[in-house]
Amino acid sequence: QVQLVESGGGLVQPGGSLRLSCVGSGFTFSSYNMGWYRQAPGKEQELVGKIASGAGAANYGDSVKGRFTISRDNAKNTLYLQMNNLKPEDTAVYFCNAYLAFLGNYWGQGTQVTVSS
Repeated sequence: QVQLVESGGGLVQPGGSLRLSCVGSGFTFSSYNMGWYRQAPGKEQELVGKIASGAGAANYGDSVKGRFTISRDNAKNTLYLQMNNLKPEDTAVYFCNAYLAFLGNYWGQGTQVTVSS
């Protein structure tokens, strides 16, 4: 069955960095558009960044532009999110998403990122 398993979350001080990973299985990873979303307590889900299949064109939510970088390794079925200069407002559960029109829209279970001193 389809699985998306996130890892790499944790507690980090403001200004620090984390790298999240998401390993996909049960579907053709390279064909899917992939993305990271986040949700903080009491707030709506927010796009962090997404990356297209194939050539991997990426775009980002305004709040993370210039600080976060999304990438993918199709040979390893893995999506990454490099997060630099983290701020307390980046605290949220981060979810991995795989999407291909008419075929599938899949979500991971999420990984907690807490930015606090």
